[in-house]
Amino acid sequence: MRLRLPGPWRGPWAKARAPRRWLAAGAAVAVLAGAGTWNAVASDEAAPVHRSDRVLDTGGTRLDTSYFTSGPGRRPAVLLTHGFGGSKDDVREQAERLARDGYAVLTWSARGFGKSGGRIGLNDPRGEVADVSRLIDWLAKRPEVRLDRAGDPRVGITGASYGGAVALLTAGHDKRVDALAPLITYWDLGEALFPAGVFKKTWAGLFINTGGGCQRFEPRLCRMYERVARTGRPDAEARRLLTERSPVAVGKRIKVPTLLVQGQNDSLFTLGQADAAARTIRSGGAPVDVDWIAGGHDGGDLETGRVAGRVTDWFDRHLKGDESQDTGPGFRVTRTGGVDSTDGAATVRGATADRYPGLGNRPRTFELGGGTQRFQNPPGGNPPAISALPGLGGGGGGGEGGGGAPGLAQLSSLGVGISFDFPGQHARFDSAPLGRDLRVTGSPKVKVRLKSSSADMVLFGKVYDVAPGGDGQVLPAGLVAPVRVEGTDRGKEVELTLPAVDHEVQRGHRLRLVLASTDLGHASPAEPALYTASLAGPLRVPTAPGVDTAAAPLPDWIWWLPAAGALLALGLLVTGRRRVTVAPPPDPALAEVPLEISDLSKRYAKSADRYAVRELSFRVEKGQVLGLLGPNGAGKTTTLRMLMGLIRPDEGEIRVFGHAIRPGAPVLSRVGAFVEGSGFLPHLSGRANLDLYWAATGRPAEDAHAEEALEIAGLGNALERAVRTYSQGMRQRLAIAQAMLGLPDLLILDEPTNGLDPPQIREMREVLIRYAAAGRTVIVSSHLLAEVEQSCTHLVVMDRGALVQAGPVAQIIGNGEELRVGTVTEVPQPLVDKIGALPGIASAVRAEDGLLVRLDGTGTTTAAGLLAELVRLDIPVESMGPHRRLEDAFLTLIGEGA
Repeated sequence: MRLRLPGPWRGPWAKARAPRRWLAAGAAVAVLAGAGTWNAVASDEAAPVHRSDRVLDTGGTRLDTSYFTSGPGRRPAVLLTHGFGGSKDDVREQAERLARDGYAVLTWSARGFGKSGGRIGLNDPRGEVADVSRLIDWLAKRPEVRLDRAGDPRVGITGASYGGAVALLTAGHDKRVDALAPLITYWDLGEALFPAGVFKKTWAGLFINTGGGCQRFEPRLCRMYERVARTGRPDAEARRLLTERSPVAVGKRIKVPTLLVQGQNDSLFTLGQADAAARTIRSGGAPVDVDWIAGGHDGGDLETGRVAGRVTDWFDRHLKGDESQDTGPGFRVTRTGGVDSTDGAATVRGATADRYPGLGNRPRTFELGGGTQRFQNPPGGNPPAISALPGLGGGGGGGEGGGGAPGLAQLSSLGVGISFDFPGQHARFDSAPLGRDLRVTGSPKVKVRLKSSSADMVLFGKVYDVAPGGDGQVLPAGLVAPVRVEGTDRGKEVELTLPAVDHEVQRGHRLRLVLASTDLGHASPAEPALYTASLAGPLRVPTAPGVDTAAAPLPDWIWWLPAAGALLALGLLVTGRRRVTVAPPPDPALAEVPLEISDLSKRYAKSADRYAVRELSFRVEKGQVLGLLGPNGAGKTTTLRMLMGLIRPDEGEIRVFGHAIRPGAPVLSRVGAFVEGSGFLPHLSGRANLDLYWAATGRPAEDAHAEEALEIAGLGNALERAVRTYSQGMRQRLAIAQAMLGLPDLLILDEPTNGLDPPQIREMREVLIRYAAAGRTVIVSSHLLAEVEQSCTHLVVMDRGALVQAGPVAQIIGNGEELRVGTVTEVPQPLVDKIGALPGIASAVRAEDGLLVRLDGTGTTTAAGLLAELVRLDIPVESMGPHRRLEDAFLTLIGEGA
């Protein structure tokens, strides 16, 4: 019986909610030689898409192709290819979308697939890669395609899995490629199928089966597979054969902008493959963004709509040259947050960072107990331990915008797992219960001492999340790290790199390192052996604390409705089982004060003496832009949530325009907020989401001032597109526009510049300043200190839940004793010496565009006194202010550990 694999292999462009189609599906479009056949593709869009089907002779074989265009004029081209076992038909819908977005799109069935000729060469540079270069030659002759020069079209390549690899390989071999977006693919196929010298037998067998059997492959590949399958051990020739057909072979020659999308639930092409690609391409000077999606070759949510939108944004920036196009954050990871009770699908949320952190960022160490342990490798490697079911755990390819049930691997993030290690065939080492939650982002590492009765040993390392009391253990994403260690008969110390994951381990849980001698998906030595293992150091776990999760259990369009009715409904959810309390009457003396917080405290749940916020007091006046600053865990978000009436303080009071804040307080209709990330209905357009939000407030449409808000969003025609196609930056701008609907008197923004590029950040700064200048008030919580310094008039600095300092920005920055004096012309050295000799001056030195003058701290000379002396000395002063920046002041107030 022929084994068939789920949708991820074909590419992530499957139609929403379509029945699953299998890899071996044949082509459905008739192939005509010569000039081809033109068809107008039916569409709800204004412009039709024209498709031309033709067979192209590349000199090595004949390829079945389809060419898509829409509208007049020259435009950039996109080469769009399919996954292993598929054909050009699998990517037709994405080709039509890209054509409508202004691209000339060419799709084809690779050698050995669909109706194309030839044998499968696993992206042989002389075969499949050379074919793509011939397709680029063809595009260069098309009148619809923009040229950079004669014979050089403006072209990008995207594809999933097998197709993603040929995209990377082509960029390394052909300098005409201008941008890349490879999805869930490999960097080194030799390392993917023979990780650390271990044969990944199940996946290798699926490759052969899905390709139609060994006879469909190039003879060298067939002989190599049969040789390794017989011995269970890859040799150097096998590794070399696959590596030379991998992007790693030409990685240093890839010099174009690259968007790497990799799957977390993927035991075939792991996150480590994308990490190696990112490091190599970035080292060559090309921009690289990395996106870890929820799904992968083992199933789960492929986030089809979001990924397709991000790929389009990437090409808009780097092929069309649209510098205003937001391409999203430098790094994004999808995190699973539970199961939707309506359809059983895993709910997901995004976390982002400005730059890809790698797999070893900010590690924490954990001591593990277990001593020296002995275990066996059973004869024939049977029975094998189970970590995952490679390729068979999928819940479908997912639908448009990320539908589909979670795969078995993805369910591990929800506390469900199928992993099992047989007694006597593994060693295990446990940590103490964790004192606080731990987010693992990257590859843990550990040093171990190994010895065996055989000359070498094969191990499978994995890290479990173990619930309190041992009531269940979960293997994140079902991943293991195979390793072959030689020379262990004499004893050996080695460092193991464990699977890269993004997984949260809750407080009270333990980390468990398991070293198993067998695994279902891999080949183990057939000869029985006795293994011995002990630890040579702690477990080092990467945490990547700079990756911020931007999500909430409820959509923000519900949470942040300023209308009293919506907040009252949410208040009932919070307070339904509590005694109703009567809000205190308004304070007339504070009727014109946007915000006053008095002695505010909030304890952590189930703790009588640990505070998230403690005795916090500050006041905000009209026209101020107030920056709320503090390190992670300072209590900023808790304060904002209390301000919005979403959680109740344990002590203290919050008054907005004199009214005490309670869930459903009518005064909250004067407040607009964007906190903890955007949340919209993905199937609706941006404009429809704003309209729905405002309609829910029950206020007249003319009070929305929608045109001003839309101008702020700056989304242009994208407002008419479904939000599921938006990049993170576009969602961010839409969410801020939503918060500004109705022009609220008090606007609260939490990290408003996340996902925005520098020009958009500057725009946002100007918006905030203009908004407050009209007599309204803005509160901004942000980690971008330089941006806060330029946009805010006042600051509140918090640490460990308490107020550290509050006041005007200039006052907080100006506590230093060093002043920068800007001058129109350079000051002669004799005059500099004279200034340094003035009473109360500790030193004076020339600096760029002026002087640095340090006061001696005695108070003999103030800044004003110094200015008077400089004027008396005829020094052409242009400006004067504190030399210390906000970052310096912040670190002084909080401490360098912040």
